[in-house]
Amino acid sequence: MRVLISKLTFIAFIFLMTFNLNAQNFQGQAIYISKSTMDLGNWGKRLSEAQKKQVMANLKNRLEKTYVLNFNKEESFFKENDKLDAMSGATDSWGKNFAAGDQYKNVKTNTQIQDQEFYGKRFLVKDKLQPIEWVMGTETKQIGNYTCFKATASIPSDELTWYSFSWNKIRRDNTTETAEGETIEPEIPMTEVETWYAPQIPVGHGPSEFWGLPGLILEVSAGDTTMLCSKLVLNPKETLEIEAPDKGKEITKEDYQATLIKKMKEFRDNRMGRSRG
Repeated sequence: MRVLISKLTFIAFIFLMTFNLNAQNFQGQAIYISKSTMDLGNWGKRLSEAQKKQVMANLKNRLEKTYVLNFNKEESFFKENDKLDAMSGATDSWGKNFAAGDQYKNVKTNTQIQDQEFYGKRFLVKDKLQPIEWVMGTETKQIGNYTCFKATASIPSDELTWYSFSWNKIRRDNTTETAEGETIEPEIPMTEVETWYAPQIPVGHGPSEFWGLPGLILEVSAGDTTMLCSKLVLNPKETLEIEAPDKGKEITKEDYQATLIKKMKEFRDNRMGRSRG
């Protein structure tokens, strides 16, 4: 532990000699490349290698994305770069209903504000930042010009994907009873997270739901997705826009997830009703 503290202190001191974060106009921009893998399951076992490659090529637009994080000492604004669907030539409208919207975070006030749209209705999700209990490591690796330290955490998967939907969430919400009448609570799935952060840039920001480390997060692996900072600009010539979204129906993360579940149940019931008719 003493070795870790000494390393962090030394690196932060050296860099702060030349990089003044106390400057009132300090800003930065990080570009992240996100890559995800997909398990094709039993269906994939029936495909040839050539067919699997074709499927993955068709899904590339959904599995590989680019994000931008603008930040200053206290605030950050994170959004996905729009990308055309390789198959249709248009944005993926179905996927957008369950994708993360533009996200504003303030580490000083512990605030997160996110712009979400679900089937034409706009929501302004206001809540606290995702609580994360980081386990600090002593391992280091170089990312670009920065010496990064490792930190890990275990986070409930549903809390990381509150803006999305799956039928598994509904199934897990149902409690069961034993023959003796005892209630069995559903198991909470967890996501193991590994991050690499740069103490040389001592701000508590990171991409997506991740934050709270003594340095900018330059790489994060969570579940089947890895996000890596491919470009970093500190104090750019042009002023960056870091403003919280302000349009839409105000709602919490929990209530937004409840809204998704309610609407999807209605879609399912309506479809089943039509099929019976």
